[in-house]
Amino acid sequence: MLFVGDDWAEDHHDVELMDAAGRTLARARLPEGVAGITRLHAMIGAQLGEDADGAGQVTIGIETDRGPWVQALIAAGYTVLAVNPLQAARYRDRLGVSGAKSDAADAHMLADMVRTDGHQLRRVAGDSAGSEAVKVVARMHKTLIWERTRASQRLRHALREYFPAALAAFDDLDAADTLELLARAPDPASAARLSISQISAALKRARRRDIPAKAAAIQAVLRAEHLSQPAVVTAAYAASVRALIAVLGTLNEQVKALQGQVEAYFGQHPDAEIILSQPGLGTILGARVLAEFGDAADRYTSAKARKNYAGTSPITRASGKKRTVAARFVHNDRLIDALMTQAFASLNTSPGARAYYDRQRARGASYNAALRQLANRLVGILHGCLKTGALYDEATAWSHHLNEAAA
Repeated sequence: MLFVGDDWAEDHHDVELMDAAGRTLARARLPEGVAGITRLHAMIGAQLGEDADGAGQVTIGIETDRGPWVQALIAAGYTVLAVNPLQAARYRDRLGVSGAKSDAADAHMLADMVRTDGHQLRRVAGDSAGSEAVKVVARMHKTLIWERTRASQRLRHALREYFPAALAAFDDLDAADTLELLARAPDPASAARLSISQISAALKRARRRDIPAKAAAIQAVLRAEHLSQPAVVTAAYAASVRALIAVLGTLNEQVKALQGQVEAYFGQHPDAEIILSQPGLGTILGARVLAEFGDAADRYTSAKARKNYAGTSPITRASGKKRTVAARFVHNDRLIDALMTQAFASLNTSPGARAYYDRQRARGASYNAALRQLANRLVGILHGCLKTGALYDEATAWSHHLNEAAA
C-alpha cells in the first residue's frame, strides 16, 4: 500500500509518498494542472513498479473533494479521501504542540493521517456529470438569491437614512415596480412629484392587482411630511441608491435566467422523477437537494448516514450521569436550508407529515425542533425511494408512524 498526502494551494501541490510502515518515500512540490498530475503519476509509478493493479493500492488524502485535480485522481483509480480542514487541524495538534506549520509538514501529516485513520475518513464519491451540472447551476442560482437579499438590505439601510417614506410606500424593495419608481425618483422631492399615472403604469407593468387604490396609497405616503437630510447629503444617498437599483435589476434578470437553466439540467437527471414525487419538493428545491446530496450510489450506506450528512439528525453528548441531545450546528448550509424549506412546504401537501409535525409539537418540541425532526424523517423517506427506485407513496411513507399513533 502507498499513502499520499496532498496539501493543495491555488497554483501548486505539496505531496509526500509514505509506505505502510510510515517511512517517507518521496516528496515534491508539483504545479497545478496537467504537468503536475503527470509528475505525480510518475512518482507513484516509480514506487509501485510494474504492478498492474497499482492504482488500487494508492490512498490519497487531500483537504477538498472537488476540482479538476481531484477528478483526475479519481479517474486514475486512486482511493481519494476528503479530509475536513478541522480534522486536519486537530490531527496536526496530535503530532506536535509547538504550533509550527508548513506546506511540506501538512503533506506529511495528511499522508500519515490516511495511513493510520483512513477508515475514519470519507471517501470522495464519484457523482455523475449530470449531477455535477445540476450542482453548478443550482448553487449559483441560490448564491444570486442570497446576493439579491444582501443588496436589498443595503438598499433598505440607505433609504432609512434619508428617505423613510420609500420604506413606508414600498413593501418589496427588489420588486420590479419598486425598482422602476425608485430609479425614476430616488429622493423625497422627486418622489413627491410622481403622478398617479406614472405610479399606475409601473404597477401595471409589474402585474399588480387593485392598481388605482395602491397607486393612490403610494402617492399619499410619498407626499406626506417626513424628516429629511440636507440637500447635498440627500443627493449623495440618491446616487448610491441608483447604483444599488442597477445591481438589483441585474440580479433579478440573472436569477430568472438561471432558474430556467436549473429546470433544464434537473429535468434531464434520471432521479428527477423520484425527487419531485417527494412532498414539499418542486423543481428548484428538488434540484438543490440533488445537488447537495449527489447521486453516487455508494455514498450513503444507510438512511442514518444520509441524515447525518444532511445535518438533520441530532447529536448526543453523554458523560457520566449527564446526557444531552442537541441539534447539529456543523452542516451544509445550502442543504439544510433546502430540507427545512421542504419540511415547511410538506405541512400543506402531506397529511402524514402534518400529523408527524403535530405530534412533535404536542410532545413539547419547539417550532424549529419539530420542523427539523420532520426534515430528518423526510430525508429517510427520500433515501428509501432512491435506494429502491420507487416513487413516494403517502401510505407507505407514514404507515409505521400512523400505527404507533393509533396504538
